[in-house]
Amino acid sequence: MENKKINLSISEGIAFYGHEASINYGEGQFIFDFKCITPRIDPRSRDGPVVNLSHNVVMVNPEQAKSLYSQLGELLGKYEDDGAIVKEEKIKELEVPNYFG
Repeated sequence: MENKKINLSISEGIAFYGHEASINYGEGQFIFDFKCITPRIDPRSRDGPVVNLSHNVVMVNPEQAKSLYSQLGELLGKYEDDGAIVKEEKIKELEVPNYFG
């Protein structure tokens, strides 16, 4: 077999923290929409704080979504085994006095 050179260009994305995510599906694809919401406060601004919303969309085929589901479940299991996820108790609803009559 003849060895051939392949030119490969890798473009690394920007690190992104997803505060929110939505998942939808269409014909032959699953759509993951990760949103990042960050307030920007500039003390020099007279317009007040600005909220910056950015999002990244990842689309995969059903086979890739199934693989992602399996891998995520496996990794979450390992993560929980390490005691890293602590389930919080439900916060009881507080009785708030009604000051309006």
